[in-house]
Amino acid sequence: MSLQHAQDEQAVDPRRWWALAVIAIAQLMIVLDATIVNIALPSAQKDLGISDGNRQWVITAYTLAFGGLLLLGGRIGDLFGRKRTFLIGLLGFALASAIGGFATEPWMLFGARALQGAFGALLAPSALSLLSTTFTDAKERATAFGVFGALAGGGAAIGLIMGGLLTEYLNWRWCLFVNIPIAIGAALAAYALLKRDHVAKGHRVRLDLPGAFLGCGGLLLIVFGTSEAVSRGWVDWLVLTSLCVGVALLFVFVLFERRTDHPLLPLHIVSDRNRGGGAIAVGLAVIGMFGLFLFLTYYMQVVKGFSPVMAGVSFLPMTAAIVISATGIAANLMTRVPSRALVVPGLLLGAGGMAWLTQMKVDSPYATMVLPAELLLGFGMGLVFMPSLSLATLGVAPNETGAASAIINSAQQVGGSIGVALLNTIAASATATWLATRNAADPLVLKQGQVHGYAIATTVAMGILLVAAVIAFLMIDHKPAPGEAGSTAAEPAQATARPAAEPR
Repeated sequence: MSLQHAQDEQAVDPRRWWALAVIAIAQLMIVLDATIVNIALPSAQKDLGISDGNRQWVITAYTLAFGGLLLLGGRIGDLFGRKRTFLIGLLGFALASAIGGFATEPWMLFGARALQGAFGALLAPSALSLLSTTFTDAKERATAFGVFGALAGGGAAIGLIMGGLLTEYLNWRWCLFVNIPIAIGAALAAYALLKRDHVAKGHRVRLDLPGAFLGCGGLLLIVFGTSEAVSRGWVDWLVLTSLCVGVALLFVFVLFERRTDHPLLPLHIVSDRNRGGGAIAVGLAVIGMFGLFLFLTYYMQVVKGFSPVMAGVSFLPMTAAIVISATGIAANLMTRVPSRALVVPGLLLGAGGMAWLTQMKVDSPYATMVLPAELLLGFGMGLVFMPSLSLATLGVAPNETGAASAIINSAQQVGGSIGVALLNTIAASATATWLATRNAADPLVLKQGQVHGYAIATTVAMGILLVAAVIAFLMIDHKPAPGEAGSTAAEPAQATARPAAEPR
């Protein structure tokens, strides 16, 4: 490779901010699609005749495919080029959304949601990898990851808002159709703006198929087990079997990856204390945050009588707080203070928001009970997501950023599944215990029991965020260095990776 070509590769891309817009739109679509269908689910169930026992598959099919295939999706991007997998992921997501929108039978909708999750597993790691390799200047990287972190944290709330609007004023099918123009537009822009990084056939390493089976199979079973726990309970034989076999597969996966020449997940990526601490912090934070979305959605609509649209709009302050915190505060401080000084206070702020909600009552006003808690959690999550996502790929060799990106995405996905299942089970159990000694036929008493369950589960969520703060304090020790590059790796790693790239 000529010196001039090497210099060209290292030159700053003048279209990088446009590329950020494309990557951010794709990330937003992925995150909001995890929740946008939630509010539309009752309408879709009635329209397609989905039974109560099967309705959860509209949600579970997406999370299963997405969470189970993330490791494979991330590595495919490393082996065949992030731009290529990003484009395939976008177009495939659009196709899957069209199938789901036109569904006439339950199985069509279930299959479309699984297909969305599969293409999302290609798309999400590629998006984070492209962001990492596009922005290498420390200050620019901080701004870019601030935007990305804001969308990662606030996208789920935006999904609830959009789901309410589309369902109430159009049709539940538009919760799927809306992805089509977004995905196609983003794909066209990505084709024009993103640098080509296709890996030549002669330089591709062999895909670790046994590792893919073990790693993806383990994640899939864990996500399935936690999802099924919502309806079956944690002591159900299928739930316990899925969780135990999933953990066993991941254990064997680690042993296998230590011995293979071309690992699906190079273990040195996971063993880095900053990357590991960031992933754990995000995973635990998402457990609390998704639990909050679940409780507040029911609290607003069932207890307070809000319409779906108003329930969605009630999350706007938290979304705004995440955006301000990630882009305005964390992005400016990330190059000046240690990452721990952002992540730990962020988790403590989130725990404070949960503590506030433990005092909720049936007649608690939104402005004095829910709003302050949303703002505390929003400002806290912005401080957590932004530096954690940056740490996910910091210092990783260019040919391994997909695998590193898959780690943080897996933490988010598994954390979300566990959060919904665990906290929902705790809330339901607390409500049942409280109502057992009272007149459950009284509507007011019933609402009081539901709010009691939410408060108990929120207390557990607060504890989880406090534990996350302790782990982040002990594990994350990254300090910004002057002129720190975003995804720089050791020279040997770069030398290995560079010949694999082709000029656009």
